[in-house]
Amino acid sequence: MAELLKYSELPIDWDLSPEEAVTLYLEWGNNNWRGAHRPVRSKKDVSFYFVVDTWGEKPKAVLIKRNSEDTEELWQTPLPEDVATAYEREGGKTRGVSAPTETVRNWLRARVEG
Repeated sequence: MAELLKYSELPIDWDLSPEEAVTLYLEWGNNNWRGAHRPVRSKKDVSFYFVVDTWGEKPKAVLIKRNSEDTEELWQTPLPEDVATAYEREGGKTRGVSAPTETVRNWLRARVEG
């Protein structure tokens, strides 16, 4: 988990969900200036955010870097058993990619912020 500390200086958007990221970067103009996230204005705009990927055998946390041209997975790790159990209790057992629940977000913040 120490490798996650190298991302501590990134401006991680703890409130950006995968759905909102798609709206911002792939569907330019679908969000308004008064929303939680300002519209993307250029190719230089970039967001860093976490998702939980449940397509595999175990849920994993993934740090994403997204701009209008590319999506890059910077880091990933399976969730520990207790965090995975809490995630499933809070967010369900549906397969896919979703925003971290409060428990997952708190666990990640503790590792990013050291």
